[in-house]
Amino acid sequence: MLPLQNLLAFALVSALLIAVPGPSVLFVIGRSLALGRRGGLLSVLGNAAGELLQIAGVALGLGVVLAESVLLFTVVKFAGAAYLIYLGIVAVLHRRGGPAGPDPSRPATTRRILREGFIVGATNPKSVVFFVAVLPQFVDHSAGAIPVQLALLGATFLGIALVSDSVWALAAGTARQWFARSPRRVAAVTTTGGVMMIGLGGTLALTGSKS
Repeated sequence: MLPLQNLLAFALVSALLIAVPGPSVLFVIGRSLALGRRGGLLSVLGNAAGELLQIAGVALGLGVVLAESVLLFTVVKFAGAAYLIYLGIVAVLHRRGGPAGPDPSRPATTRRILREGFIVGATNPKSVVFFVAVLPQFVDHSAGAIPVQLALLGATFLGIALVSDSVWALAAGTARQWFARSPRRVAAVTTTGGVMMIGLGGTLALTGSKS
């Protein structure tokens, strides 16, 4: 079983890392500005579910294969970056029509927002590298059950990230509500959220290289 001191040390490291805004935080802020608090919180849940898939892969040993394969890593990196850019473009194009998803004729549904967040979380190359590089360092190999220990560490990280990202989502979503008093302002803030996602996608594509 994972020693308590290892878990606490990892929780502290995770909290410090999560406190520094990264791709997940920027994604959540961008979605909250574009979709409001509900869309932001649903994006947080979807993103966490996608990262949960990555953690499961690391626990089963698949994460190492992805992190060490230049081809697979590059495919995932550009797929995630392209999807972020796509979501940003959609938000900008339909900025005057309210919170729209890929189909601008109707509002984004709960399932759609969760699915979009899941795809972003599952294809985030930086989180794959983090889980592969950091999680094993806090495992006690003498205690056995390595996959279980990795899963527990991953769940701890996700729990802290959920709380932190939700705070960001609520803050950005609340700011959008204030701007929503004016159609022109809500269009501007939606555009800002879309541009943030486009910029984040471009940044991941250019700097999310395997090292």
